[in-house]
Amino acid sequence: MLEVAVSKRLGSFGLDVRFELPTPGVAALFGPSGCGKTVTANIIAGLVEADRGRVLLDDTVLFDSQRHVNVAAERRRIGYVFQDAKLFPHLNVAANLRYAERRAVGRRYVSFDVVASLLNLESLMPRRTHQLSGGERQRVAIGRALLSQPQLLLLDEPLASLDRARREEVLPYLESLRDQLAIPMVYVSHQFDEILRLATHIVLMQSGTIVAQGSIGEMSLDRHLRSLIGPDAVGAIIDGVVLGEDAASGMTRVRVGQGELKVQTAGMTPGATVRVQLLARDIIVSTQMPQHLSVRNNLQGIVTAIADDDAQSDLISIDIGGTQIMARVTKAATRELSLAPGLPAWALVKSVSLRARSFGASGQRR
Repeated sequence: MLEVAVSKRLGSFGLDVRFELPTPGVAALFGPSGCGKTVTANIIAGLVEADRGRVLLDDTVLFDSQRHVNVAAERRRIGYVFQDAKLFPHLNVAANLRYAERRAVGRRYVSFDVVASLLNLESLMPRRTHQLSGGERQRVAIGRALLSQPQLLLLDEPLASLDRARREEVLPYLESLRDQLAIPMVYVSHQFDEILRLATHIVLMQSGTIVAQGSIGEMSLDRHLRSLIGPDAVGAIIDGVVLGEDAASGMTRVRVGQGELKVQTAGMTPGATVRVQLLARDIIVSTQMPQHLSVRNNLQGIVTAIADDDAQSDLISIDIGGTQIMARVTKAATRELSLAPGLPAWALVKSVSLRARSFGASGQRR
């Protein structure tokens, strides 16, 4: 468990945050630029000293202003990956990695060969840093942080300096780290698509404070998050279980709540966990059992809440068996269908509109 309760004044900017993050997992510090994400990360890492408060990682007190405890950054066993890879330009990739390996303290749970394999660094070993692409440099930076044998991995906007193609190159490696190593990660970003793919927990920040926090499923329905990500990205993020392939369509069958979705994705093993984003704009609501439609997916549930979205539309919350999803409908449709909490409803969603990613359970440290 990472516990943070700190305050810091930097000129006219004031930070006052308090949160607890379960570990292992990927906790995202998410919010607009200038909200204090990096300052918070630097306080956790020991690069910035808080004015007041406490930072606790598992059973170790890293900072406590009342007890005058402030563990030096190099002794906190925190691996830090910056927006700029900050590699040693006079060393090749192998030497950059070996430098971190030599300086590591404490129990060694991940080896040089495992890191090289997970991040696909083998072919890069003899190259100097100026010979690497931006995505390759960040992979090496992540590998160097891992070889320091950290108890916590901090990643501060690690993909911000990369174009979309390079970001898509690095993200699968971060997913592999999440799924195959049990090391907890704090991921700083203002890009929601990165959070969607990686995070298990979100801490939502605005103007130096925490406005909401929780699991990614809970936070996907939070009004504060909706105001940040914009109307087109509003929707539920849910984890389902792969049931197998639908023989007739070739699509993957996924259990969500008490219902089932058919998703256009391949190579998923039955029993695996898959994360699905159901955008509110893509869901059609029916108050009767749908028949004779081209839509492949319909989820039966109960309307639990109706909230104003804007002047013309409402957000309809539907419980599909212990899992909440949202649909955006016009206010006219709300009236004409007599939608109200407690009403049975069916949520219809086209398979082509579904976004799904594999989301394996974290493995054991090696």
